[in-house]
Amino acid sequence: MVKQVIKHGFKGLYLDANAISPERSIKIGQTLNANNIHFVDGGIIGGPAWEPKNTWLYLSGENADQIADCFSNGPLETKIISDEIGKASALKMCYAAYSKGTTALLCAILGTAESLGVREELYQQWDMDESGFSEQVNRRVVRVTAKAWRFEGEMKEIAATFHAAGMPQEFHEASAEIYHRIFGFKDVKQVPELNDILQVLLTK
Repeated sequence: MVKQVIKHGFKGLYLDANAISPERSIKIGQTLNANNIHFVDGGIIGGPAWEPKNTWLYLSGENADQIADCFSNGPLETKIISDEIGKASALKMCYAAYSKGTTALLCAILGTAESLGVREELYQQWDMDESGFSEQVNRRVVRVTAKAWRFEGEMKEIAATFHAAGMPQEFHEASAEIYHRIFGFKDVKQVPELNDILQVLLTK
């Protein structure tokens, strides 16, 4: 995409709000700045912006205020956190590392419990610890299938972010594998059954 923007002679203000590592964002900014294109780093946290106060676009970079102005009259909230490229992406990576990383972990836990024949016993223990928790887990696992095809790449970006920060990257590399296993549910019109998801998870 960046090469196409440069190829077409664009000279305006460019925002990248994809879920990418701060290192990738910095490299994009350097490439664009070398071609006289102003760059702003962005990270979106939340679902579709239908209502105010639910979805946030975090921004960083010297021209972030110009991007924020573009969304001043809509439901998407904006917040400038730094004039340094990469900070908005860093926040997004850290946030998604937990929100989407834990969902991948729950997928792996259910798959393992199913394989070992102790899923019902696990549910019972979970619900003794916290009433209704097992149903919450099931809902998270079922609902994530429609987006798993997007989350695989995001987990790899998070793994790269952790590695650059001196932290172990293997957990989110494994999360990427979990999402890769269930990416085939992308185009399924009906919400898949949990048992079908577990069967796919256990197929290497």
